[in-house]
Amino acid sequence: MSNPTPLADFPITARWPAQHPDRLQLYSLPTPNGVKVAIMLEETQLPYEAHAIDFGADEQHSAAFESLNPNGKIPAILDPDGPGGTPLALFESGAILLYLAEKTGKFLPADPARRYQTIQWLMFQMGGVGPMFGQVGYFVKFAGKDIEDKRPRDRYVAEAKRLLGVMDRVLDGRDWFMGDDYTIADIATLGWVRGLVNFYEAGDLVGFDRFANVKAWLDRGLARPAVQRGLTIPARP
Repeated sequence: MSNPTPLADFPITARWPAQHPDRLQLYSLPTPNGVKVAIMLEETQLPYEAHAIDFGADEQHSAAFESLNPNGKIPAILDPDGPGGTPLALFESGAILLYLAEKTGKFLPADPARRYQTIQWLMFQMGGVGPMFGQVGYFVKFAGKDIEDKRPRDRYVAEAKRLLGVMDRVLDGRDWFMGDDYTIADIATLGWVRGLVNFYEAGDLVGFDRFANVKAWLDRGLARPAVQRGLTIPARP
């Protein structure tokens, strides 16, 4: 009898069985947060298996999913080959990007100063771009659009414009946030900027065309084959 895979010790694998237990397991959806990890996995070419978490069935709040991420949010991963060969469960997209960058030695500069500068732009996305663009989406695409008082919407639109202005200035004369180096800072942010314009359909509202450097950066990112693949992984249930 073969030894049971260590992944069997994790309750989430009973609900979403691993067909390839030797591969990293991704639990996600192609949302602006979810695609960060899918893009990173495609860019690094790490073998992985993707599992779609059905928001319509509220699976992100199921006991099985919360056994991996008690915060009930996607994405989350389960790596059977974690540090020291021990399985590692991890949530929060920024933490996962840092982990995968260090695991593979890719998309995070080795030079200490540039490493921390990359992390600062990752935190800029985590603390600013994601939350603020998401609020714009709520007030433009979802239930918030029916609120008659437009002051809450306008507050987040103004902040989204300010953040786009910060990005536009730093990207002036640069291909990527770190100049010539494409990093996890870009990977973290691409899905959110694309989502603001394409999914939330807020491009006109935030005056996206005025931010020429951001627009050119987005086009460069979307031209990457790994980004195009990652934007659709996992397929929605």
